[in-house]
Amino acid sequence: MQLFTTKKDLDSFLYPLRKGKSIGLVPTMGALHTGHLSLVKKSVAENHITVISIFVNPTQFNNQDDLEKYPKTLDADISLLSSVSDDLIVFAPSVSEIYAEEVASKAYDFEGLEKVMEGEFRQGHFEGVGTIVEKLFRLTMPNKAYFGEKDFQQLQIIKKLVEITQLPIEIIGCPILREPNGLAMSSRNERLTPSQRDTAAFIYSTLLEAKNKFGTKSAVSITDWVKDQFENHESLQLEYFKITDENNLQPVLEKEINTTYRAFIAVYAGDVRLIDNILL
Repeated sequence: MQLFTTKKDLDSFLYPLRKGKSIGLVPTMGALHTGHLSLVKKSVAENHITVISIFVNPTQFNNQDDLEKYPKTLDADISLLSSVSDDLIVFAPSVSEIYAEEVASKAYDFEGLEKVMEGEFRQGHFEGVGTIVEKLFRLTMPNKAYFGEKDFQQLQIIKKLVEITQLPIEIIGCPILREPNGLAMSSRNERLTPSQRDTAAFIYSTLLEAKNKFGTKSAVSITDWVKDQFENHESLQLEYFKITDENNLQPVLEKEINTTYRAFIAVYAGDVRLIDNILL
Protein backbone atom coordinates (compact mmCIF):
# COMPACT_ATOMS: atom_id res chain seq x y z
CA MET A 1 0.00 0.00 0.00
CA GLN A 2 1.43 3.35 -1.02
CA LEU A 3 -0.12 6.66 0.02
CA PHE A 4 0.39 9.89 -1.92
CA THR A 5 -0.92 13.30 -0.95
CA THR A 6 0.51 15.46 -3.76
CA LYS A 7 -0.08 15.42 -7.50
CA LYS A 8 3.63 15.68 -8.20
CA ASP A 9 4.55 12.61 -6.16
CA LEU A 10 1.73 10.53 -7.62
CA ASP A 11 2.59 11.52 -11.19
CA SER A 12 6.28 10.78 -10.61
CA PHE A 13 5.37 7.32 -9.34
CA LEU A 14 2.93 6.49 -12.15
CA TYR A 15 4.89 7.96 -15.06
CA PRO A 16 7.38 5.11 -15.57
CA LEU A 17 4.67 2.49 -15.00
CA ARG A 18 2.35 3.66 -17.77
CA LYS A 19 4.35 1.93 -20.50
CA GLY A 20 3.12 -1.62 -20.75
CA LYS A 21 1.00 -1.58 -17.59
CA SER A 22 -2.72 -0.92 -17.30
CA ILE A 23 -4.01 1.48 -14.63
CA GLY A 24 -7.43 1.27 -12.99
CA LEU A 25 -8.86 4.25 -11.10
CA VAL A 26 -11.52 4.10 -8.38
CA PRO A 27 -12.53 7.66 -7.42
CA THR A 28 -14.10 7.90 -3.94
CA MET A 29 -14.87 10.43 -1.24
CA GLY A 30 -13.73 8.01 1.44
CA ALA A 31 -15.78 6.53 4.29
CA LEU A 32 -15.31 3.30 2.37
CA HIS A 33 -17.61 0.30 2.63
CA THR A 34 -18.11 -3.06 0.96
CA GLY A 35 -19.59 -1.39 -2.12
CA HIS A 36 -16.37 0.55 -2.70
CA LEU A 37 -14.33 -2.58 -2.14
CA SER A 38 -16.24 -4.37 -4.90
CA LEU A 39 -15.07 -1.66 -7.33
CA VAL A 40 -11.49 -1.97 -6.06
CA LYS A 41 -11.55 -5.76 -6.44
CA LYS A 42 -12.82 -5.48 -10.01
CA SER A 43 -10.07 -3.00 -10.84
CA VAL A 44 -7.41 -5.23 -9.27
CA ALA A 45 -8.67 -8.16 -11.34
CA GLU A 46 -8.58 -6.18 -14.58
CA ASN A 47 -5.46 -4.00 -14.23
CA HIS A 48 -1.79 -4.15 -13.26
CA ILE A 49 -2.12 -1.06 -11.04
CA THR A 50 -5.11 0.25 -9.09
CA VAL A 51 -5.32 3.82 -7.80
CA ILE A 52 -7.98 4.75 -5.25
CA SER A 53 -8.55 8.46 -4.77
CA ILE A 54 -9.96 9.58 -1.42
CA PHE A 55 -11.08 13.19 -1.59
CA VAL A 56 -14.20 14.92 -0.27
CA ASN A 57 -14.77 17.30 -3.16
CA PRO A 58 -16.21 20.64 -2.02
CA THR A 59 -17.39 21.79 -5.46
CA GLN A 60 -20.04 19.07 -5.73
CA PHE A 61 -21.79 20.04 -2.49
CA ASN A 62 -24.54 22.63 -2.76
CA ASN A 63 -25.18 22.29 0.99
CA GLN A 64 -22.32 23.47 3.21
CA ASP A 65 -23.71 21.63 6.21
CA ASP A 66 -23.73 18.38 4.24
CA LEU A 67 -20.08 18.96 3.27
CA GLU A 68 -19.05 19.56 6.87
CA LYS A 69 -20.87 16.45 8.09
CA TYR A 70 -19.50 14.15 5.40
CA PRO A 71 -17.46 11.47 7.21
CA LYS A 72 -13.66 11.58 6.88
CA THR A 73 -12.06 8.29 7.93
CA LEU A 74 -8.74 8.01 6.09
CA ASP A 75 -7.03 5.63 8.55
CA ALA A 76 -10.00 3.28 8.58
CA ASP A 77 -10.25 3.50 4.78
CA ILE A 78 -6.61 2.49 4.33
CA SER A 79 -7.05 -0.38 6.76
CA LEU A 80 -10.10 -1.58 4.84
CA LEU A 81 -8.26 -1.34 1.51
CA SER A 82 -5.38 -3.40 2.89
CA SER A 83 -7.85 -6.27 3.30
CA VAL A 84 -8.19 -6.33 -0.50
CA SER A 85 -4.52 -6.00 -1.46
CA ASP A 86 -1.24 -4.59 -0.20
CA ASP A 87 -0.41 -3.53 -3.73
CA LEU A 88 -2.73 -0.55 -4.01
CA ILE A 89 -2.04 3.13 -4.60
CA VAL A 90 -4.01 5.61 -2.49
CA PHE A 91 -4.21 9.28 -3.44
CA ALA A 92 -5.55 11.45 -0.61
CA PRO A 93 -4.85 15.11 -1.41
CA SER A 94 -5.91 18.24 0.44
CA VAL A 95 -8.38 20.71 -1.06
CA SER A 96 -5.57 23.22 -1.67
CA GLU A 97 -3.54 20.54 -3.47
CA ILE A 98 -6.39 19.96 -5.92
CA TYR A 99 -7.78 23.47 -6.33
CA ALA A 100 -4.93 25.74 -5.21
CA GLU A 101 -6.50 29.13 -4.41
CA GLU A 102 -9.62 28.84 -6.54
CA VAL A 103 -12.14 26.29 -5.31
CA ALA A 104 -14.46 26.46 -8.30
CA SER A 105 -16.12 24.22 -10.86
CA LYS A 106 -15.55 24.12 -14.58
CA ALA A 107 -18.56 24.57 -16.87
CA TYR A 108 -19.67 21.57 -18.95
CA ASP A 109 -22.41 20.89 -21.45
CA PHE A 110 -23.67 17.44 -20.50
CA GLU A 111 -26.56 17.80 -22.97
CA GLY A 112 -29.24 17.92 -20.29
CA LEU A 113 -28.10 14.89 -18.30
CA GLU A 114 -27.13 17.24 -15.46
CA LYS A 115 -30.43 19.13 -15.27
CA VAL A 116 -32.80 16.40 -14.09
CA MET A 117 -33.19 14.58 -10.76
CA GLU A 118 -30.01 15.21 -8.75
CA GLY A 119 -29.22 18.21 -10.90
CA GLU A 120 -32.64 19.69 -10.26
CA PHE A 121 -32.28 19.45 -6.49
CA ARG A 122 -28.51 19.98 -6.20
CA GLN A 123 -27.61 22.98 -8.31
CA GLY A 124 -24.04 22.84 -9.64
CA HIS A 125 -23.50 19.33 -8.32
CA PHE A 126 -22.52 17.69 -11.58
CA GLU A 127 -20.26 20.53 -12.68
CA GLY A 128 -18.37 19.84 -9.45
CA VAL A 129 -18.32 16.11 -10.14
CA GLY A 130 -17.09 16.66 -13.69
CA THR A 131 -14.38 19.05 -12.50
CA ILE A 132 -12.83 16.70 -9.95
CA VAL A 133 -13.17 13.59 -12.11
CA GLU A 134 -11.51 15.31 -15.08
CA LYS A 135 -8.67 16.43 -12.79
CA LEU A 136 -8.22 12.86 -11.51
CA PHE A 137 -8.40 11.43 -15.04
CA ARG A 138 -5.75 13.80 -16.37
CA LEU A 139 -3.50 13.17 -13.39
CA THR A 140 -3.66 9.38 -13.36
CA MET A 141 -4.48 8.71 -17.06
CA PRO A 142 -6.13 5.37 -16.27
CA ASN A 143 -7.09 2.79 -18.84
CA LYS A 144 -10.29 2.07 -16.93
CA ALA A 145 -12.24 3.90 -14.22
CA TYR A 146 -14.85 2.30 -11.97
CA PHE A 147 -18.10 3.83 -10.68
CA GLY A 148 -21.02 2.32 -8.79
CA GLU A 149 -24.48 2.20 -10.33
CA LYS A 150 -26.05 3.57 -7.14
CA ASP A 151 -25.09 6.97 -8.57
CA PHE A 152 -26.41 5.99 -12.01
CA GLN A 153 -26.99 9.56 -13.16
CA GLN A 154 -23.39 10.35 -12.24
CA LEU A 155 -22.24 7.28 -14.18
CA GLN A 156 -23.99 8.52 -17.34
CA ILE A 157 -22.49 11.98 -16.87
CA ILE A 158 -18.98 10.55 -16.46
CA LYS A 159 -19.45 8.67 -19.74
CA LYS A 160 -20.47 11.96 -21.34
CA LEU A 161 -17.43 13.66 -19.75
CA VAL A 162 -15.11 11.16 -21.44
CA GLU A 163 -16.87 11.83 -24.73
CA ILE A 164 -16.48 15.60 -24.27
CA THR A 165 -12.81 15.48 -23.27
CA GLN A 166 -11.96 12.66 -25.69
CA LEU A 167 -9.87 10.99 -23.02
CA PRO A 168 -9.07 7.33 -23.88
CA ILE A 169 -10.63 5.89 -20.73
CA GLU A 170 -13.12 3.03 -20.46
CA ILE A 171 -15.83 3.72 -17.87
CA ILE A 172 -16.98 0.63 -15.98
CA GLY A 173 -20.31 0.67 -14.15
CA CYS A 174 -20.53 -1.74 -11.21
CA PRO A 175 -23.72 -3.16 -9.63
CA ILE A 176 -25.25 -1.69 -6.47
CA LEU A 177 -24.33 -3.57 -3.30
CA ARG A 178 -26.98 -3.66 -0.61
CA GLU A 179 -27.18 -4.19 3.11
CA PRO A 180 -29.09 -7.31 4.26
CA ASN A 181 -32.34 -5.32 4.49
CA GLY A 182 -31.97 -4.02 0.91
CA LEU A 183 -30.70 -0.52 1.73
CA ALA A 184 -28.16 0.55 -0.90
CA MET A 185 -24.68 0.75 0.62
CA SER A 186 -23.56 4.35 1.02
CA SER A 187 -21.10 6.33 3.12
CA ARG A 188 -24.09 8.39 4.26
CA ASN A 189 -25.59 5.31 5.92
CA GLU A 190 -23.08 5.78 8.74
CA ARG A 191 -25.02 8.89 9.77
CA LEU A 192 -28.26 6.93 10.21
CA THR A 193 -29.43 5.79 13.62
CA PRO A 194 -30.10 2.04 13.95
CA SER A 195 -33.82 2.79 13.77
CA GLN A 196 -33.43 4.93 10.64
CA ARG A 197 -31.31 2.24 9.03
CA ASP A 198 -34.06 -0.30 9.55
CA THR A 199 -36.78 2.06 8.35
CA ALA A 200 -34.79 3.03 5.23
CA ALA A 201 -35.26 -0.51 3.91
CA PHE A 202 -38.67 0.82 2.82
CA ILE A 203 -36.92 2.68 -0.02
CA TYR A 204 -35.77 -0.48 -1.77
CA SER A 205 -38.97 -2.41 -1.08
CA THR A 206 -40.86 0.45 -2.75
CA LEU A 207 -38.56 0.30 -5.77
CA LEU A 208 -39.10 -3.45 -6.05
CA GLU A 209 -42.87 -2.99 -6.03
CA ALA A 210 -42.57 -0.20 -8.61
CA LYS A 211 -40.59 -2.59 -10.81
CA ASN A 212 -43.31 -5.20 -10.39
CA LYS A 213 -46.02 -2.70 -11.33
CA PHE A 214 -44.11 -1.46 -14.38
CA GLY A 215 -45.15 -4.51 -16.38
CA THR A 216 -48.82 -3.52 -16.34
CA LYS A 217 -49.11 0.07 -15.07
CA SER A 218 -48.20 3.42 -16.59
CA ALA A 219 -45.23 5.47 -15.38
CA VAL A 220 -47.61 8.19 -14.19
CA SER A 221 -49.72 5.82 -12.08
CA ILE A 222 -46.62 4.21 -10.57
CA THR A 223 -45.21 7.65 -9.71
CA ASP A 224 -48.46 8.61 -8.02
CA TRP A 225 -48.48 5.31 -6.12
CA VAL A 226 -44.92 5.89 -4.83
CA LYS A 227 -45.81 9.41 -3.70
CA ASP A 228 -48.78 7.99 -1.80
CA GLN A 229 -46.54 5.45 -0.03
CA PHE A 230 -44.37 8.22 1.37
CA GLU A 231 -47.11 10.79 1.92
CA ASN A 232 -47.87 9.71 5.46
CA HIS A 233 -44.64 7.92 6.32
CA GLU A 234 -43.54 8.96 9.79
CA SER A 235 -39.78 8.77 9.26
CA LEU A 236 -39.05 9.15 5.55
CA GLN A 237 -39.60 12.18 3.33
CA LEU A 238 -39.70 11.68 -0.45
CA GLU A 239 -37.78 14.29 -2.43
CA TYR A 240 -38.37 12.80 -5.86
CA PHE A 241 -39.28 9.62 -7.71
CA LYS A 242 -38.72 9.47 -11.46
CA ILE A 243 -39.01 6.85 -14.17
CA THR A 244 -36.73 7.71 -17.07
CA ASP A 245 -35.14 6.44 -20.24
CA GLU A 246 -31.91 4.88 -18.98
CA ASN A 247 -29.76 6.50 -21.68
CA ASN A 248 -30.89 10.12 -21.78
CA LEU A 249 -32.52 10.23 -18.30
CA GLN A 250 -35.60 11.97 -19.67
CA PRO A 251 -38.91 11.21 -17.90
CA VAL A 252 -41.15 8.58 -19.47
CA LEU A 253 -44.47 9.76 -20.86
CA GLU A 254 -45.34 6.59 -22.71
CA LYS A 255 -43.48 3.29 -22.60
CA GLU A 256 -41.92 2.27 -25.90
CA ILE A 257 -40.52 -1.04 -27.08
CA ASN A 258 -36.74 -1.44 -27.38
CA THR A 259 -36.19 1.19 -24.68
CA THR A 260 -34.59 0.52 -21.31
CA TYR A 261 -36.12 2.25 -18.30
CA ARG A 262 -34.90 2.89 -14.78
CA ALA A 263 -36.58 4.25 -11.66
CA PHE A 264 -34.75 6.78 -9.46
CA ILE A 265 -35.56 7.91 -5.94
CA ALA A 266 -34.24 10.37 -3.36
CA VAL A 267 -35.46 10.25 0.24
CA TYR A 268 -34.61 12.00 3.49
CA ALA A 269 -34.28 9.99 6.68
CA GLY A 270 -34.02 12.80 9.20
CA ASP A 271 -31.33 15.06 7.73
CA VAL A 272 -29.62 12.23 5.82
CA ARG A 273 -30.33 12.21 2.10
CA LEU A 274 -30.41 8.75 0.48
CA ILE A 275 -30.62 7.87 -3.21
CA ASP A 276 -31.29 4.61 -4.99
CA ASN A 277 -32.40 3.30 -8.37
CA ILE A 278 -33.55 0.11 -10.05
CA LEU A 279 -33.57 -1.21 -13.59
CA LEU A 280 -37.12 -1.71 -14.81
